[in-house]
Amino acid sequence: MIYNLGSINIDLVYRVPHFPAPGETLHSSQFTKGLGGKGANMSIAIAKAGGAVKHIGALGADGLWLRDMLVDAGVNIEFIDEINVPTGHAVIYVDDSGENSIVLYSGANTALQESRVKAALENAAAGNWLLLQNEITLGVFAAEIAREKGMKIAYAAAPFEADAVSELIDKVDLIAVNEIEAAQLSTMADGVEKLLITKGAKGIWYRDSGVVFEQDVFKVTPKDTTGAGDTYLGYFLAGIDAGMAPQPALRRAAAASSIQITCLGAATAIPDLNEVTAFLND
Repeated sequence: MIYNLGSINIDLVYRVPHFPAPGETLHSSQFTKGLGGKGANMSIAIAKAGGAVKHIGALGADGLWLRDMLVDAGVNIEFIDEINVPTGHAVIYVDDSGENSIVLYSGANTALQESRVKAALENAAAGNWLLLQNEITLGVFAAEIAREKGMKIAYAAAPFEADAVSELIDKVDLIAVNEIEAAQLSTMADGVEKLLITKGAKGIWYRDSGVVFEQDVFKVTPKDTTGAGDTYLGYFLAGIDAGMAPQPALRRAAAASSIQITCLGAATAIPDLNEVTAFLND
């Protein structure tokens, strides 16, 4: 079982010829509105990979429709609260090469109460995973509860904030970052048992108890890279939680994220396990 204390956003995605320069006004060629947020993306990836995941988070009244999308993907929403704060959202620009630029509004993601986190983890068992990232608050509070229960803690250190990382780094079992974040992380993760670094087109590097694994990415034509790292970590963690060895878990996650970037959107583009299996068989 994986408990994910994670963000839930309304994604506002604009297709643009290039990212706007200061003072520039651009016409977008396409607009979509949907479910996003690093936390929600990872919960959906876990569920679509066949994992069991309980999402802990908050929405405003303007975002209640997002709960149905999470349920449809197989996510347990028992601990997603409706609160009197607007739902978090992201304004996302996607250029013609598939790269993205994102502006976040935290909203309800940073207004969840400690009592709800405590209640959500009350029945968690030793060996279960707690998944954290930096689009929410109360990560340290949740990690301390998880440690007392003998849970394992995975941490996506993004968006990268040095203060947040320094507070959590000695409490986590697995930390996941991209190549830029890894450089910012420097030697901070030396004592962490499991370190996962996604390097875009250059593949994935993973260290587990001193043993290093590497995985190439699959060559595809990207349409939108938003949520690719979230898809990767969700699939990978679901595999590890199910007892998969690191190398096949890395390979399956690489296939999932490769499929995901060939479609527009974040959460809605995450493939299910049947799609990933067919992709690998081909």
